[in-house]
Parts: sequence; structure tokens; C-alpha cells
Amino acid sequence: MDGPISVREATLADLDRILDVHAKARTAYYRAGGLALEAAPSPETERDRRTGWTSAIRGPDQRAVCAVADGDFVGIAAMGPPLSPEVDAGTAGQLYQIHVRPDSWGRGVGGILHASFVRCLEDAALPAGLLEVWERNTRARAFYARNGWRPDGGFRPGPDDANYICLRLESAALLPSREHAAT
Repeated sequence: MDGPISVREATLADLDRILDVHAKARTAYYRAGGLALEAAPSPETERDRRTGWTSAIRGPDQRAVCAVADGDFVGIAAMGPPLSPEVDAGTAGQLYQIHVRPDSWGRGVGGILHASFVRCLEDAALPAGLLEVWERNTRARAFYARNGWRPDGGFRPGPDDANYICLRLESAALLPSREHAAT
């Protein structure tokens, strides 16, 4: 990957490439977290993954984007309203997932996809972002911490007695506002 990275809206024609990036990234982060591949949570069936990504692409309240370099998919992200019915959708948006192809780690792809999510929050005038990350995914946890995300105290059980930790991004940690960028 030598060319610039661009982000564009995902389309239904992208599903196979999206599922490929998703599978490669998921396998890599569970392995890096010390989980034997056979002990990793069984991935949803291809049909279920396809359905989830189709919803993110088509859903009126959701958004799916692809990071592309040299015509190749290097990352994907999905976002939308909070998954928990206990969270007011007028107060936060949720980053459902960012996946970067492992051979593109460290090249800024995640940062570009993250900035796309932050722009969605700003465009919707939402003061906060939510996400979950597997506690053993130290690479992702460090990435989110560098981008201002902090644990909010919530969690849910994950594989191998390692939880998924709930993180929150407050408006003060978002990208500089357009108003400040103009000065």
C-alpha cells in the first residue's frame, strides 16, 4: 500500500471484500490476545455477518465506510445509534466496529476510519461516542486511548474470561470543531 488512503461509503457490491477484511482482522486480534483460534468465539455464520453489514450499509440510521488504498480494501467501519435501548440516541452515537487488515496496521487506516466516525458525531451534533473493545485487544485499546476514549465502567462477558469493555468518547475529546479549525 503506497498510495493515499481514501474513505468512501460502502455499497452492497462491497460485501465480499468487507467480510474478508472483517475475518482477517478478527482472527488477528483474537490470536494477539492469546486466544487459540479454536477457542475464539465462533464467528457468526456468513449469513449473519452479511445481514449485519447489509443493515449497516442500507440502514437509514447506520453507516458503513471502507478505507481504500491502491484500489484495495484496507479497512472498514460501521456506526450508528447506540445498541443499548437504555442510551438516548440523541446523546451518543456508537462505533460498532473498525477493522483494519493486519498487513495495513500502523499505516494510519484506523485513524482515518475513526475520524469518519467522529465526523458523524459532529454532523449529528452528538456529544459522545460509545464502543466496546475486547480487553485483551491491547492494540485496539491503546489506539482508542490515544484518541480520547475512556472506560465508562460497563462491560459484558467475552471469550476466555476476558470481558468486552465499554468505552466512551466525550465531546471535549472529539476532533477540533469546525469553528476552531477556521481560526
